[in-house]
Amino acid sequence: MYIKTLSVTALNNYVKKIIDSDFILNNINVKGEISNFKMHSSGHLYFSLKDDRSKINCIMFKDYARALNFIPKDGDNVIIKGKLSVYEKEGVYQLYCHEMIQQGIGELYVAFQQLKLKLEREGLFSSAHKRPLPKYPRKVGIITSPTGAAIRDIINVSTRRNSSVELLIYPALVQGENASEDIIKGIETLNKIENVDVIILARGGGSLEELWAFNNEKLAYSVYNSKKPIVTGVGHETDFTIVDFVSDRRASTPSAAAEIVIPSLLELNSRIDNLKENLIFNMNRIIRDKYNRIQILNKSLNIHSPMNYILNQYNYISSLQDKLNYTMNINIAMKKENLNKIYALIEAHNPLKVLSKGYAVIEDLAGNIISEKRVLKESNSVKIIFKDGNINANIQCLDEL
Repeated sequence: MYIKTLSVTALNNYVKKIIDSDFILNNINVKGEISNFKMHSSGHLYFSLKDDRSKINCIMFKDYARALNFIPKDGDNVIIKGKLSVYEKEGVYQLYCHEMIQQGIGELYVAFQQLKLKLEREGLFSSAHKRPLPKYPRKVGIITSPTGAAIRDIINVSTRRNSSVELLIYPALVQGENASEDIIKGIETLNKIENVDVIILARGGGSLEELWAFNNEKLAYSVYNSKKPIVTGVGHETDFTIVDFVSDRRASTPSAAAEIVIPSLLELNSRIDNLKENLIFNMNRIIRDKYNRIQILNKSLNIHSPMNYILNQYNYISSLQDKLNYTMNINIAMKKENLNKIYALIEAHNPLKVLSKGYAVIEDLAGNIISEKRVLKESNSVKIIFKDGNINANIQCLDEL
């Protein structure tokens, strides 16, 4: 039997024709929980419909979406009416929705909200517990799948920003039943490595059930009790998990987590250059200001120089000396004039002057002037002072008159 070889396009087209010709698949009702819901700017709705074991991708074009009487969201339980078909370009089948009936909130979404409320009340989300990230980490621990896109994104960003930072990868399951325990072991292992500065917990995007491992209560406590700061980059920007609320910093994607943790060497060098320029500028400004200040002080010192003061004091002393000499000369002249007057007066009353007129002075041998005759009776020896000298004499007798 000859079997024709088909191209991929022909195969997808053949499968699409088979599915499109099936009456049941073209008129189908499916119930499940909405996950990974996105509303495109065009108005089309893209989401997954899932139960506890499986999921299917869905699309509702804007013409059908306009007829909805509610806004769908993750966690809604709904019944979808539509048809199953193949998207030939990707080779996947998906549910094209014509109607959507809301039934209620899904079990996973309820469990997520209940755990979030519990941990928030216990203080695991408190900003007071958030540890600061190291500014310049030397070694970064990464917990993620070793084969996923997340680790490639982190390595690319880290290499571009700062290739000198060492990356230590702990390969872990990031989806499935045992993923939470595996991630917990990774946190415990990296906490025991002393020179690990910070930990990145990362995973690519996915539906709520694909990210469910990061909504585990034990994992939340492991993140909370970690000695090393933890940055989460789980899913896309619109994806939030429990560990995002507990971690020290939440990034929208794995790449964004690397941007946050790894400092840019280019930015650091640029900052150092700016600081260097500012330092040189400020040093030159300070030196210039100090130099100008010294010049001002030097001028002030010259004006108020001690030598100038000393010279001025010399002049002052000289003037005082002149004044003193003048005052002394006046006083001496006055004293001299008074002395001459006294001398003249003394000379006028000098008893020795009388001797030149023929008079004499008689003294006893003790030098006492004898001015009465009764004294001669007691002593006969006397000294007679004449104009031209003295003689000693004895008086032999006295005639009394």
